[in-house]
This record gives sequence, structure tokens and C-alpha cells, in this order.
Amino acid sequence: MRLQKYIAQSGITSRRKAEELILQGKIKVNDKIVRELGTKVNPDDDIIKVNNKTIKLEKNKIYIMLNKPEGYVTTLKSHYNDKIVLDLINDIDERIFPIGRLDKDTSGLLLMTNDGNLAFKLSHPRYEILKKYLALVEGVPNAKKLNRFRKGLMIDGKVTSKAYIRIVKKYKDTSLLEISIHEGRKRQVRKMCEYIRHPVVKLKRVAIAELELGNLDLGKWRHLTEREVKYLKSI
Repeated sequence: MRLQKYIAQSGITSRRKAEELILQGKIKVNDKIVRELGTKVNPDDDIIKVNNKTIKLEKNKIYIMLNKPEGYVTTLKSHYNDKIVLDLINDIDERIFPIGRLDKDTSGLLLMTNDGNLAFKLSHPRYEILKKYLALVEGVPNAKKLNRFRKGLMIDGKVTSKAYIRIVKKYKDTSLLEISIHEGRKRQVRKMCEYIRHPVVKLKRVAIAELELGNLDLGKWRHLTEREVKYLKSI
């Protein structure tokens, strides 16, 4: 088995992140640091360590949907005494991690799992998985700004891919927008809205591909159904 696949199937991180850990020299095979991607290991005989901690394959796969509240970070450890999303999950013995990220000040749909291969597919840019957001923004963007948003904006020195945007509702000083993107750049939706001069007031992710948050209460979580897991794997 390839080393990065072994790490991903151990349930500690995605395959993409596993590759980063290997290149950073944080992985040992039989107490020797390995930096070469694609290194083959024997799951039955070899001892694999991440940051000097032995890991083993996780046979029981967990798939969770969380309605993340604002104020929580999507990391496994907090370096600034922030609240982490794992604080909201109980009665789960397996190690799980978030698929992708939501900003601390963004709420909504967050998937968590110990299936590194699925996490890799759902978060890798080449698969172009759409993420849908509801954004409350200042003011009401006109047709010209909406078209610019759809075609792509220059954010952090690179043009964004084509996006979907529509006005759901107009208020006195704000408007509610539905936005769908398949990229996952840091704070991308916020930066795009700021670029067209309609800064985000509140942001919530409501869907990943065709998997919707639905009526799951804020701060609550549930296991994905067998049908939902099968769908995600089929994308």
C-alpha cells in the first residue's frame, strides 16, 4: 500500500495532507524518516509513525455532517485558545477530521470523517465540487457586478473560476445572495464580495454538491445516511 494512502486510511487526515506530511519529514516507517511520495508499506508488518506517534488503519469509517456555528475553527487543535469543531462532536471514539475548512466567522455545512480518500476527492480542485453559500451582504449588487462575479475576479493575484450568483432577497440596506463556487481558496467568497464592494455581513454554507444542510440545528451533527455516503463516493 502507498504510504500516503495508509496515512489517509488511518483516519488522521486526508490523502492530500498526508502527502504534505511526508514531504515535511514528519513520517517515519520503521523509525526511519521517509520523504518520498509513493513509498510502499506493508500494513501488517511495517510500523508507521506521524510526529513520532504510531498510527494504524481505521476499519470503521465515520461520516458526519455538522452545522458549524460561528466562532469555531475547523482545525483539530487550537493554538490561540479558539473553540474547535471537535468540541461539538460527542460519542465518537474514532479519530475524525474536517473535510476542507470553514472560516471561524462562517457557519453551516461541514463534513467530518476518517476516510482520507473521500476527503481527498471532495477537497481537491480538479474534481470541481460545488459548494453553495448564502451570503448576507451590504447593499444590493447591480447586474454589471453580478456578471463580473460570475465571469471571475482577480483575487490574490489570480482570477477566480466562473461562479454562480443570484439575489435571493433585497432588504433596506442589505441583500441575501446565493453563491456557488468549486474552488476553495482562503476566505474566497468574502474576498469576492468585497471586490465588488458588497462586503459580507454573514456567511453560511448550505450545500456541498447535492448534499444539503437541510434543517439540522446550529451546533448539531448527524451521521450521513448510507445513501448520502454512496452519493459522495460516486461524484
